[in-house]
Amino acid sequence: MTRVQLPYHLRTLAGVHSEIVLEDAATLDQVVDALEAAYPGLRGTVRDAATGKRRAFVRFFACKQDLSHASPGDPLP
Repeated sequence: MTRVQLPYHLRTLAGVHSEIVLEDAATLDQVVDALEAAYPGLRGTVRDAATGKRRAFVRFFACKQDLSHASPGDPLP
């Protein structure tokens, strides 16, 4: 299970008020794929729609580690 905490502006786009729980997300790519599938308003906000790359202002953290520059296919800690 992966718990996702979005900043306020992304929570507003997703229409959620608290953290999001994802059952089967083991990599950053899977987390973003699941978020975009469940919350279409997030498409193109976390990753560039044309390139699929993480937007520069988006950061990823897991277990107090900054994973922002980790490979999107690496397993989450």
